[in-house]
Amino acid sequence: MSFLPAPGPARRLALMALAVCVLSVAAAVVAFVEGSFFGIVWILLAGISSNMAWFYVRKSKQDGQRQAQQAGAAG
Repeated sequence: MSFLPAPGPARRLALMALAVCVLSVAAAVVAFVEGSFFGIVWILLAGISSNMAWFYVRKSKQDGQRQAQQAGAAG
């Protein structure tokens, strides 16, 4: 079973949020290695973007289930 839902706007938003999450974690690591506490901001951004990715994956799966139920009830 695939982690990502079927192609659509929610999937694209989830992938974008996941990319932002990965990049912000990398930026946080670089910031902390250089001795900057600005990495804390990057960690907060990673938390927000990971929550957004999780939300859009769940939303898309729920929409797909709802459409399947409606198609089953109508057909």
